[in-house]
Amino acid sequence: MSLRIALFGQAPLAVDVLNGLVAAGHEVVAVYAPADRGRPDALATRAEELELRLYRRQFFRKKSGEPIESALQDYLKLDVELNVLASMTSFLPAQITDAPVHKSLCFHPSLLPRYRGGNALQWQIIEGEPQTGVSVFVPDEGVDTGPIVVQKGGETIGPVETTGSLFFDKLYPLGVAAMLEAVAAIDDETAEPRTQDESCATFQGLVDEKSAGIDLSRPAAEVDRRIRGCDPQPGAWLRYLGEPIRLYDAQLMPTTVASEGSEPGTVLDIADGAMDLVLSGGVLRIGRVRADSGKETAQAFSERVDLQPGSALTSA
Repeated sequence: MSLRIALFGQAPLAVDVLNGLVAAGHEVVAVYAPADRGRPDALATRAEELELRLYRRQFFRKKSGEPIESALQDYLKLDVELNVLASMTSFLPAQITDAPVHKSLCFHPSLLPRYRGGNALQWQIIEGEPQTGVSVFVPDEGVDTGPIVVQKGGETIGPVETTGSLFFDKLYPLGVAAMLEAVAAIDDETAEPRTQDESCATFQGLVDEKSAGIDLSRPAAEVDRRIRGCDPQPGAWLRYLGEPIRLYDAQLMPTTVASEGSEPGTVLDIADGAMDLVLSGGVLRIGRVRADSGKETAQAFSERVDLQPGSALTSA
C-alpha cells in the first residue's frame, strides 16, 4: 500500500523524512517548503530534484485563524490522504490539517504531554531535564495537545548539551525514524493514537529576550543551563558596561581557590580563546560571545574591548 502525502516542513528533518517517504513508495503529491527569501533551501532543492510539486509559503492562515483562501484552494486540489508536518513552524488551519482521510501527523521534540510549545528544546535544557525524546501526534485545535501515534525516548541531556547539539545529534535522527514509523502505521492500519494525559501536561512559552536574560544571583548550574538552552538562539545574555553580551559554548567548572570571595559576574581569567566567569557556586568557562560585531571567541572580544581579569559583567 501507499499514501498520497503532502509534506510540510523545513530542513534538515523534512529532507530526510521526504527521502524516507519516497523510498517507502508513498506518493508525495506536494512539498511545502519555507518561503523563498532569495537563498537556497535544502527542502525545496530536494523536492525539485525529485520533480515534485513545490509550494513555498510562510503563512497559511490569517490572524483571525481563518485560512488564506489561495493556500487552501491550492491544497484542496491535491486530494491528499495524509499530511506530514516535519519540523513545521507555521500554523496550519484546521481546514488543512483535518482535510485528509487520515488527517495529519506532526513532529514535536519532547515526550508529550510535557514541554508543549514552540521552544520545547530550549526549556528542557533550561529546566534541567535529565532525559528527552520525540513525539509524533495528530494535531488538533490545541497547542501540541493531540493524540500521540509514536513516541521515542531515552535520550540523555548531557552536561554540555546545547539546544543545537541536542537537536542535531540526538532528536533529529530520532524524529526522522519516528515520523516514518508513524506513517507506516497509518498506512498498514496498525496506528493506535492515544489521548495525552492532561494531568502530566506542561506548557512553556517562547524563550524571549526577558527569559534569555541571566540573573547572576542564581546558582551556577542554573546559569549554565540557561546559556546552553539559549545556544544558538536567542543567546543568553549579561551586560558589560551597560551593553548586552550574549554567551555561548559554556562549560561549568568547579570552584577554585582563586574564585573564592569574588562576586558573581567577575572575570576570573582570559586564556586559550575562552573567558572564565565567577558564578555563585562555580566558574563558567565561556568559549564565544556575541556583542556588537557578530560571534567571536571570548578572548578576542575581551582584547577588542579591553576587558581584563577582575572586570565585571552584570545581570541582564
